[in-house]
Amino acid sequence: MLKGGCALLIAISVSFAAQAQGIKGIMDGAKKVIGGTKTTGITKGGTLSEADITAGLKEALNVGTRNATGQVSKVNGFFADQAIKVLMPPEAKKIETALRAVGMGKQVDRAILSMNRAAEDASAKAVPIFVDAITSMSIQDGLSILKGNNDAATQYLKGRTTPQLTSAFRPVIQSSLNKVNATAYWSEMVTLYNKLPTTRQKLNPDLTAWVTERALNGIFVYVAQEEGKIRSNPAARVSDILRKVFGQG
Repeated sequence: MLKGGCALLIAISVSFAAQAQGIKGIMDGAKKVIGGTKTTGITKGGTLSEADITAGLKEALNVGTRNATGQVSKVNGFFADQAIKVLMPPEAKKIETALRAVGMGKQVDRAILSMNRAAEDASAKAVPIFVDAITSMSIQDGLSILKGNNDAATQYLKGRTTPQLTSAFRPVIQSSLNKVNATAYWSEMVTLYNKLPTTRQKLNPDLTAWVTERALNGIFVYVAQEEGKIRSNPAARVSDILRKVFGQG
């Protein structure tokens, strides 16, 4: 009886810690053996198995990636957000500076807007790639993420999807650049710059590669924000498994 009573006291203690501290409570109670059964944490609703943890993290990533891609793929999702807005590539700064100096800022602004429109247009294509990566998450992946930093799930996803996203995005970005006339605006801008009498070195940076890189960066900025909300804000836990895993079960 004493042994069972001790186990019960441990369970109650960890349960209150999880209720008060959310994911920290789960981590503090990880891998305890209570009543002979290995668990990965305790919440108000009872024990959490490793499968529960993985399911909760998959759901968190599904919610987070869909919210993130929905945010950045809408009109002005990139262009109106200074944190992720696609600006001129570093090597093209001298083009921008030179053209603005001679009264051609309108052409520069038009090129910048079109780059952001291309990023917005392509971002919705990320969803199925994210879903594939999330579906393949193992229990060990889930436990590692649980013990990681507040953006551990985002970093996992970034590591697993960046090559595929880059390959998938590049042709879409190229198509989007053409669709919103970014290629034409860019060519016009570069041509104007290269014709300036002060120009000594002709420039034509890879616009598609640059916009692809910035588009992916913007998506992951928002994925990380969504992960942070789910970890810290009960209102962001929109399903039973999220509430269970993140301390509100």
